[in-house]
Amino acid sequence: MPLSSPGPSHEGPPRPHAGAGAEAVDGQALRVAVLGSTGSIGRSTLDVIAASDGLFQAHVLAAHRSVATIVEQAWRVRPRFVVIVDAAAAEEIGPGALPPGTSLATGAEALDDLVADPQVDRVVAAIVGAAGLRSTWAALEAGKTVALANKETLVMAGPLVTRLAARSGGRIVPVDSEHAAIHQALRCGAGDEVRRIVLTASGGPFRTRPAGSLADVTPQEALRHPTWSMGPKITVDSATMMNKALELIEARWLFGVEADKLDVLVHPQSIVHSLVEFVDGSVMAQLGSPDMRVPIQYALSHPRRVAGPGRRLDFTQAMRLDFEPPDLVRFPALRLGHEAAARGGTAGAVLNAANEEAVRGFLEGGMRFTDIAEICGRLLDEHPFQADPSLDDVRRLDAWARQEVVKWACV
Repeated sequence: MPLSSPGPSHEGPPRPHAGAGAEAVDGQALRVAVLGSTGSIGRSTLDVIAASDGLFQAHVLAAHRSVATIVEQAWRVRPRFVVIVDAAAAEEIGPGALPPGTSLATGAEALDDLVADPQVDRVVAAIVGAAGLRSTWAALEAGKTVALANKETLVMAGPLVTRLAARSGGRIVPVDSEHAAIHQALRCGAGDEVRRIVLTASGGPFRTRPAGSLADVTPQEALRHPTWSMGPKITVDSATMMNKALELIEARWLFGVEADKLDVLVHPQSIVHSLVEFVDGSVMAQLGSPDMRVPIQYALSHPRRVAGPGRRLDFTQAMRLDFEPPDLVRFPALRLGHEAAARGGTAGAVLNAANEEAVRGFLEGGMRFTDIAEICGRLLDEHPFQADPSLDDVRRLDAWARQEVVKWACV
């Protein structure tokens, strides 16, 4: 599949372009639905909105069950709607708990309806894990521009999601710092001029730890990331480098490029967020401070650039940029990502589901750190692979993989 610039191929999601969203930035406030507003990406998105001088407006805030946090956010940004997906949690919000003018909606169906509402200009899809697929699907089906922070959507159902966006006219602009960097670097050349796409990785907290001692890693150790401040699941993914495995799969579909053109490079400083190498030997990299507010704002304001709250690099101070190939013995999850990106089909859905459950088991104390990649690899090999699955097939194998991890942990 040929890769086009500055976005995905024709068969993939159409390139973000100046449409309704861009006109809203030029005239009135761009109305944003923030899905997963109580998580780290959601909180950073609200920082961007608050600093936008009226360019962006929080129209919908959505969370699963973090009632106290989302109520506090609602009083701060005054959205039109607050959505609590968990019905039992929503009952905690009594009369007068939300500010005047803010309505409460409950359940996944209500969230689907709101992201498709004509009053919503852009959707920030930041619900963690497989749970984010449904609302992202609803937004794209309605032809919305989606600022995609939920990598699992494309990992699980990349071909289905990109075909949906192509049919509906929906747009995907990446929020992951690596994919946002690639999206920008691809503007420097045509698709047939790209030799390879390289995602950078910090290496996490165990980049130099002896591989033989990783079985003894505790959850507390895995949650101490040296560079980024993130939620517990993605922080563990960074420690195993499963996050980079999933990002390889995401890039496969987001940019419409074959798996053999994707690579990973360890860069501990997290300043070069990713790079694109062209056939003439030129390498275009995007640099910036490790601050998620920068790619979030890029996704919200695209195709324009506007001033924002993100930290800037200080070039008055000496700095160094180190790069090294990843250690596949220490980080076997990376091999699984390459394999799943190459196979396509149901491989990504099974890898993602197995990882989510294994990380949960590790954080709860029932699995070892090294068990995460081991069980993921086993299920990737053993699952009933389908090359061209339906959305129901993806969901069925997602459930199967989760059940298998639970069985494995109980043995």
